[in-house]
Order: sequence, then structure tokens, then C-alpha cells
Amino acid sequence: MKPLDKSYYQAPCLELAQQLLGCFLVHEISDQKLVGRIVETEAYRGSEDRAAHSYRNRRTKRTEVMFQEAGLVYTYQMHSHTLLNIVAGQIGTPHAVLIRAIEPAGGIEQMKRNRGETIKEIDLTNGPGKLTKALGITMNHYGHDISKKPLYIVKGTPIGDIATSPRVGVRNTGEAANYPWRFFEKNNPYVSKFR
Repeated sequence: MKPLDKSYYQAPCLELAQQLLGCFLVHEISDQKLVGRIVETEAYRGSEDRAAHSYRNRRTKRTEVMFQEAGLVYTYQMHSHTLLNIVAGQIGTPHAVLIRAIEPAGGIEQMKRNRGETIKEIDLTNGPGKLTKALGITMNHYGHDISKKPLYIVKGTPIGDIATSPRVGVRNTGEAANYPWRFFEKNNPYVSKFR
């Protein structure tokens, strides 16, 4: 499995969010490969996007990596969960793509152990906090180059039937709450539940 080249992530954020659908997210831990096919993403467009942590070019210790080169990992904590984002676009333009859901494709028994609970496979990785726990992705991955092992993305099969909706959990962000920047594979059962 060859990681996608770093230049892949220089695509504009909205394009990258769609291009990542169908690719495989891989985390090599010890002698295991935990693998999931990306089926849901969300785009966050920095300075002009009130839902982004980097709105108005807000540069903090947390958001600093978003201003760096494309292909770096931006992890942050929400409640007790770690969320995985990939920095997109050009240096100085704080855009990122959130990986919201994956379809388990390898190392499933280890993913279940990582979740530490008895859970149906369908609910294993159908949310951004669930997938990071299942794959063993933590805040220690902040700033990691996603084109390098042990955490990386490989080319998959492009998804033909992409659906869109407003993003999840950004209700108090004015008009940004309605931007249709959530992308997912239509009718895939591993997509997160939209409330």
C-alpha cells in the first residue's frame, strides 16, 4: 500500500473533501494494518468560514498546523474524542478536511478492541470520534505528515454517487451552518447518522 503523494492534498479544500471519498485511511500499529475506506468528509475553509477553528485567520497553538503545508494532520479534542483533519490547499490558507466516517476494511477485530466495548460492526467507525478510537489515532498525531507511515491514505476507487448536506454540529455559525460542505457516499450504511 503506497501512500498518496503529499501534492495530492494541495487541491482546493472542497475538491479534496470529495476526492478523499473512496480512498483508504491506514494506521499501522505493531504488526497490524487497521484500514478503513473513507465514506464521509467535511470541508472547512478557514478565514471565511465561521464554522472553522481558523475563522478570520485565528492563529492559536491549536490551529497553527492549519497554516502549514497541505497533507499535515490537524487533530483536536471534542469532549473526550479526538477528531482527524487533513490540512488542504496552500501554505498560509488555513483550510482542512475532517474525516467523518470510514467503512472498516482491515484489522476489524483490533478496531473493536480499541473501541473497548461490545459493538456492532456497523457502528464501529460511523463518526469522527469513533473512527479515531477504532484506528488508535490520538492527539499525538497532530502535525504528522499523512503521506508517511504509520498513518497514511492510499488511493481507492472514486465514488460515483456523492451526496451533500450541511455540516454536522455547527448550528451556531450563522450562514456557515447551511453550507453544503459535508460529502458522503450515498446509501453507504457506514456514513454517520445525520441529526
